[in-house]
Amino acid sequence: MKHLLISALGMLGASIVSPALAAEGDPGRGQRVFAACAACHSLEPTRNMTGPSLSELWNRQAGGLASFPRYSPALKSSGIIWEDGTLDEFLKDPQQFIAGNQMTFRGLSNAQQRADLLAYLKQATQPGQAAAQPPQGPGGGMMGMMGGGSAPNLRKLDQQDRVETIRYCPDTYWVVTADGKIHTFWERNLRFKTDSSGEGPEHGAPAIVDAGMLGDRASVIFASPEEIGRFINRGC
Repeated sequence: MKHLLISALGMLGASIVSPALAAEGDPGRGQRVFAACAACHSLEPTRNMTGPSLSELWNRQAGGLASFPRYSPALKSSGIIWEDGTLDEFLKDPQQFIAGNQMTFRGLSNAQQRADLLAYLKQATQPGQAAAQPPQGPGGGMMGMMGGGSAPNLRKLDQQDRVETIRYCPDTYWVVTADGKIHTFWERNLRFKTDSSGEGPEHGAPAIVDAGMLGDRASVIFASPEEIGRFINRGC
């Protein structure tokens, strides 16, 4: 009787294994799935973006990367350790698995895609693994990025992407780039941001990055908050 009970429990455990974990993942396909994640997550150990770096993710406590300060209280207090099973459940439905977390991704319902993504990440996040990020979106220069792909290195700017001057008059920003071109934006369509990382712009050389499909929106990214006010001049 005891052996029958153990056998039955084993069969029950096998029946509730996640479909993604039961499926065989393909890292090549998984890299293509990761393209949707690359806008927010880097695979480089020292590079956090909107979300934390995924480098060395396996066996890390949720909310436990010391260099990332923007974790939600829900994630930090979850007590979850990232491994195959927990990552699969989180990718399937982040809010159901950890209610109240700040992950904007709604989830990946396709079990095979989750299996492929996990297979890729399990390789790409290993210590010392120099994994290449998926390719960025089409377009020449950062003014043509359409806001897609991973964040560009703002220390390597083409002339068309480096801001020389910004003038405000009266509800319009006039942005002159290093190639001599003038770009005009309605004041609500131009955002000012900062990037103090090693891939942020040089001091005194802010970058302009396209932020809209129609070319009518952009972000100017400065090396520090103090530069913003000094760089913008009023005048009509």
